[in-house]
Amino acid sequence: MEKLFSLQEKFLANVFTKERYLISKINWSNRLIAIKGARGSGKTTLLLQQIKFYLPKDAEPLYASLDNMYFLENNLIDLAEEFVLQGGTHLFLDEVHKYPNWSREIKLIYDQFPNLKTVFTSSSMLEIYKGESDLSRRVVPYYLKELSFREFVYFKIDKKLPVLNLEDILINHKENAREIIKQLKTPLKYFKEYLEYGNYPYFLEDLESYDIKLIQTINLIIESDLNTVENITYEDSRKIKKLLVAIAQSVPFTPNIKKLSERLGINRTFLINAIKLLNRADLVMELFKPTKGVGALTKPEKLYLNNTNLIFALDKKQAEIGTLRETFFANQMKHIHKIYLAEKGDFIINKKYTFEIGGKNKATKQIKGIENGFVVRDDIEVGSLNIIPIYLFGFMY
Repeated sequence: MEKLFSLQEKFLANVFTKERYLISKINWSNRLIAIKGARGSGKTTLLLQQIKFYLPKDAEPLYASLDNMYFLENNLIDLAEEFVLQGGTHLFLDEVHKYPNWSREIKLIYDQFPNLKTVFTSSSMLEIYKGESDLSRRVVPYYLKELSFREFVYFKIDKKLPVLNLEDILINHKENAREIIKQLKTPLKYFKEYLEYGNYPYFLEDLESYDIKLIQTINLIIESDLNTVENITYEDSRKIKKLLVAIAQSVPFTPNIKKLSERLGINRTFLINAIKLLNRADLVMELFKPTKGVGALTKPEKLYLNNTNLIFALDKKQAEIGTLRETFFANQMKHIHKIYLAEKGDFIINKKYTFEIGGKNKATKQIKGIENGFVVRDDIEVGSLNIIPIYLFGFMY
């Protein structure tokens, strides 16, 4: 255990100081907390920031990543027992999906050590309630999205702008836009940058190698996380990678399952399941109409890559501005609001608001006569009536 403490000190000495939106949203007083999210979104940094900056002075924390070689010869429950005996109060466990018996042992930790607070992170793919032990009555789950446009601005130029909820954007968009322009001067300039390289914090490390790192992240998700979480074989992971490339080459993608199955040499059941795995991995977004029931083998009506940075990294030829706008809007809504495809317009949010997405000359005729209908335009700084600048939807978290 001393090696783990030593590693923790090294990590804490170099922890990034700028914080993601979620750190202030979590109720850290809960005994068992789960933080899921896309690989590369900053879950590890969030844990280390909580340890370094926010724990009480008398707290005794331990951070451990469960892919550490320590766990080849030691199990989690024994670590927790020894830690508690030595006065430990807060256990932070990273990458639990890399540990074979994670759910059973975390349940035992919760039941046996009532004074120990445990926080764990996992791949977005992990279905934490479907482990071999039932954690549903014990764990409080949170989801860490990729960087919002607001966070990108903060990370890039140290401007901390306010979070806007959806209703505030719809009702007060002109006032909000004017206030942002006062502080940011050129929001459209930063918005274009965000679309290309702003979704993941590692743009700060080396912008030149951003696409390379993003491709490496994709490979790790498909070749490692899929295998760990779902026991996907290497051969099947290659098929899933071919599927992702096929989607990337024609987003937004309306899947013809029969043709896609023949083209990739994948049977229907595997193909639909693979799409759902890519959706859980935050590599694609499955979208449906609000009237359609969604079952385990229901094919999506439209597929987008999960964010605009993935479009640039996987196939720059598909970085068409209309696709980028729609992908950005859908991504910012995902995990915060219910998003569906619209019969008229592009998207319906929470089965209440209809949005048509476009450039600065986008007309309003597609949503004419629709109650709670809005046009979302790119290349404008301030809107009018029910016409809203698209970049404002990057301020929701």
